[in-house]
Amino acid sequence: MRIAVIGAGPGGLYFSYLWKKRHGDAQVDLFEQNPAGATWGFGVVFSEQALEFLAADDPDTVEAITPWMESWRNITLNLRGENVEIDGVGFSSIGRLDLLRILQARAASAGVLPRYGTQVTSLDQLAGYDLIVAADGLNSLVRRSFEGDFGTSMSYSSNKFAWYGTTKRFETLSQTFVKTRLGSFNAHHYRYSRDMSTFLVECDLSTWQAYGFADKTVEESKAICEQVFAATLAGHALVSNKSVWRNSPWIWNERWSFKNMVLIGDALHSTHFSIGSGTRLAIEDAIALTRALEAERDLEAAFARYQHERQPIVKKLVSAARASAEWYARFPEHMKLDLIDFAYSYITRSGRIDEARLRAMSPAFMARYGKRSQA
Repeated sequence: MRIAVIGAGPGGLYFSYLWKKRHGDAQVDLFEQNPAGATWGFGVVFSEQALEFLAADDPDTVEAITPWMESWRNITLNLRGENVEIDGVGFSSIGRLDLLRILQARAASAGVLPRYGTQVTSLDQLAGYDLIVAADGLNSLVRRSFEGDFGTSMSYSSNKFAWYGTTKRFETLSQTFVKTRLGSFNAHHYRYSRDMSTFLVECDLSTWQAYGFADKTVEESKAICEQVFAATLAGHALVSNKSVWRNSPWIWNERWSFKNMVLIGDALHSTHFSIGSGTRLAIEDAIALTRALEAERDLEAAFARYQHERQPIVKKLVSAARASAEWYARFPEHMKLDLIDFAYSYITRSGRIDEARLRAMSPAFMARYGKRSQA
């Protein structure tokens, strides 16, 4: 089978690697418009559950990734100069470029030869391929070319965000909420290497407008964010990498395939940075698609199996992401709460964690929460 994979992000690389590793005689051509060393953003996060899922299917890749990862067991929330830790919430992070390099090496070891710097501008370029896997992200050419056939819907969250890095090291995944004279900001920050951290700044539309960010350059915006979070950064600067203000998109497709084309990752669905599942979902999509193709004798049946088995799982995560995003859309209101009540509201925001689960998962925090409730 001749397979064209568009997009050498985590999903495209991982599908190419899996298929070529298991089917050495297959032709897998991986097209990527950017150079091999180019990436947007800084660190990406995996939950313990996500790593366990990947390890069950491909322990060798987890073994290759693990030495590059930073891990922690708690989340730290900072509000009005106070902080609280929520224990038992395990995550690991890795630099996005480090992850891509590892997956590139895995793909090469299986015999995949990616075509970097090769932009697919028309699907006519892919005539003759038996299967086209669209792993080409939020602006997917395949999806945009057949939006009606895929049943695509797209909308955007109201909050604005800019994705920075910093040399300031944070010991856990942390959130810092700051109220200023002109509005409120939130920063999502966590280390992804020994000397670098992600620092994603978020604000609501009214704050964004009050600061005039629409008319600010990238450097001017960065300087304002450094000033707002001066205490958190403790003398460290923010690092920009295409760090323009964006709205988080919501992409969904009712039909995951059309003709010989199939969508995975952000081309298929988007979540929200507040639950950190984008990379996880792309890799899990690649695993699910591989299994479906191996289980069925023709593409139509394989595509049907892929969507039938995978869609309910994705819907749960997307639903949780939407609930989380709705909480962030009102985070200035939540900031009025007492610190412990604020933390409880935060950790239960997606609807996936109730009080019973939280008591089992985070006994230290819940003991503090119980004392607060009894006071």
